[in-house]
Amino acid sequence: MPETIAAVILPSLIQALGAIGVPLATIAAIAPALALGASYLLIGGALALASTAFQPPTPEAPKPEDGKYNLKQSVPPLTYALGKVKKGGDYAFLEETGGTAYHITVLAAHSIEGFTEHYLHDEAVTVDGSGYVTSPSHFNSKVRILTRLGAAASTAYAHVISAFPSIWTNDHRGDGLTTVAMDVQSVASEDIQSTFPSGMPLHTAIFEGHNGIYDPRSDASGYTENIALHRLWHLTHAVGGKLTMDEMYLPDWETAADVADETVINRSGGSDPRYHGGFWFRADNDPVAVGRIMDQASELVIYERPDGLVGVHPGEYVEPDIRLVQNDIISVNYDPNKRKATTVLAVRGRYTDPAKGYNTADAAIYGIPYPSDDERTKTIENQAVQRHNHMARLQKIAFIRANAPRVTVKAHYEPAKDVPYRRFVKVHLPPKLDESVVEIIGRPKLSLRNLTMEFEGIVVPATLYAFNAATEEGEPGASVTPIEPEDVPMPDNFAVTIETEDVGGGSTAAYGEATFTFQNATFQYEVQWEPTAGGAVQSVVGVAGATTVRTGFLADGVEYKFRSRTWSAGARSEWGDYVTLTATADPFAPGDVLDVIGTGGAGQVEVEWTAPNSANYKAARIYLSGTNDFGTATLAATEYGAPNATDSRAITGLGAGTVYGWVVAINGSGVEASPIATGAMTVT
Repeated sequence: MPETIAAVILPSLIQALGAIGVPLATIAAIAPALALGASYLLIGGALALASTAFQPPTPEAPKPEDGKYNLKQSVPPLTYALGKVKKGGDYAFLEETGGTAYHITVLAAHSIEGFTEHYLHDEAVTVDGSGYVTSPSHFNSKVRILTRLGAAASTAYAHVISAFPSIWTNDHRGDGLTTVAMDVQSVASEDIQSTFPSGMPLHTAIFEGHNGIYDPRSDASGYTENIALHRLWHLTHAVGGKLTMDEMYLPDWETAADVADETVINRSGGSDPRYHGGFWFRADNDPVAVGRIMDQASELVIYERPDGLVGVHPGEYVEPDIRLVQNDIISVNYDPNKRKATTVLAVRGRYTDPAKGYNTADAAIYGIPYPSDDERTKTIENQAVQRHNHMARLQKIAFIRANAPRVTVKAHYEPAKDVPYRRFVKVHLPPKLDESVVEIIGRPKLSLRNLTMEFEGIVVPATLYAFNAATEEGEPGASVTPIEPEDVPMPDNFAVTIETEDVGGGSTAAYGEATFTFQNATFQYEVQWEPTAGGAVQSVVGVAGATTVRTGFLADGVEYKFRSRTWSAGARSEWGDYVTLTATADPFAPGDVLDVIGTGGAGQVEVEWTAPNSANYKAARIYLSGTNDFGTATLAATEYGAPNATDSRAITGLGAGTVYGWVVAINGSGVEASPIATGAMTVT
């Protein structure tokens, strides 16, 4: 008579483990994994199970948030990424030379389909064809990101070899490893905060993972987000079940993959695949725990067929082909499951939300919990689920199962012999079980002595997997929009005036006074100035919150250009536009010249005047014109002299004709008094 391996081995194995001192908690943890009707059946013999019992605990599969940081340790466990994920990597290289830090991290221990987006800290970045980060602009192309997709024969990063030829060579190819090389150039100390506001950039990436997932429907391998195919890969990989493809019953897996690809309608009226998702794990994670994630996400039940091959029940309702009636049943234990301690009022869900940066997010609650501490809720958490509709469907199924009646059925062997290979059976035993569908949740027990089959199950509706998203999915929590760091604003209403200051001895000096409109009490304004003709560039930074900034002393009579920018917490804004002004130490004109006389002559004119009795008088400018209009006159000469002194100047080289002249007193800053005319002068 056909028997399952588990049915024969499990009872004796549990007795053996207890006899040799294995704790009951350990046995209890192992036994459900061997249950034929459970979602997490462990395939294997007594030896494999016993060895598992004595192994130290292994880490659980990482949460999505665990991939936010790049791991630094001597020999990190290899990572595997199935579907689309966001994660950092494990450091393989970190050195600095010539002011540039070189990072190489390993993101996956296999080839991938490709990178979707790169992040530095929490900022999505854009890279150009050479890998330089061009956006956000504050990185100022100081960061470069290069990648390798994990080809079987990869190539080493040439620029790292060039920078470190003694420790990194062409042999450091990273065959079969998905890697990222990030170069970060140093910047001036004043630019650190504005270029790298969060410190040394921390790289993470969204990428489409393993592209070697086998699909028995097409007999080809490639990238997929189909969770059923992920499970098939895991069972046949060294980090999973370590089985071969020949040990798998592929028609079952093809059906499960088809079910996972089916289209469902979400609450927005859009289309979602039924069981698609993605997650990542490490090679040292417990393979049973990793498998449990995929089984739960895709509603799979792994089982062993009569021929010894590993089959799978897909995540859909299948009309039972086994129907047990009164003559087939020996006894039934029926539990309506209506106790307060066991019933569930609501189911909460937690899943990986791509819209929230691939972080764990809460789904809408299914059911109505009491508004008190006694909510009697159940939580479903699965990092492979990446759609709200997907999690909502799992919540509904969990709600139905948690509140479903429990039954234990003992039946004659012949009508129930195929129960171990089914997920659903139909039991007709009125009045409590009237054509009821029973989902098997326990390991069927075969008694060879009595030729009976006993199994546990829950009574579920044939509509177990039916779901109306419009009324049942619920409203997910609002996504928190990350606040993008704002650039430091440029100064508002920047203006400059030339002011003077008494420096002693009756002398004054000019300086620039910049003013701004108040923006923030922490802002500091920097003013920079330089001569327009070229020369030293100088700057000064005002105190926090001040709206007036004074420059140093300026050279009298020199034209300068001024500009400003804002500083805040070590970060700075861009420079504003230039303002051009001429420095004037003495803005007050001297008195007008007196007694101006102009005399013509052969090829020249001679002009005489008396300087004003003004302490700031420095010189007189003589202007000439062919017409009696000062507006058309040009500067012919400048004569320096003392106040209240009589002075004169001959201007030669003139052509014959009538010439008009004007004498203008000036101070040391070139500020002019009124022009005093000489009258007409005849040049012969």
